[in-house]
Amino acid sequence: MAASEPGSSTPTALTVHTQSRLLEIAFDDGSGFSLPFELLRVYSPSAEVRGHGAGQEVLQTGMRNILVTALEPVGNYAVQPHFSDGHNTGIYTWDYLHWLGANQVQLWQDYLGRLEAAGHGQEAGRDLPMPRKSGHAH
Repeated sequence: MAASEPGSSTPTALTVHTQSRLLEIAFDDGSGFSLPFELLRVYSPSAEVRGHGAGQEVLQTGMRNILVTALEPVGNYAVQPHFSDGHNTGIYTWDYLHWLGANQVQLWQDYLGRLEAAGHGQEAGRDLPMPRKSGHAH
């Protein structure tokens, strides 16, 4: 999915916001994203979600209230989130997290469309969760 390029961006900060269910990431190239936990969970790079080849992806449903319960570093290149449903096998490289952030609007629409097509319309029709604006700086 995400191409890996030498010299790509690395995070300068990762913040788990449990209440708003967002992972905030700042990269050394100046970019930054707030990724909803639900998006992270349904686009997990694990074999459980992606399958073992094209066309084997497994649609994740019922993830609206998913939480990240832990975020473990993997070397100097990735993190491994632990989700409240017990899923913890996805390793998210810096490149993959950057790709998710850069493409999250389209990915979210694709996810909602797949939910609708699979008969989970009650889960579709939502806007991408975004950070709430606050009056104070970080």
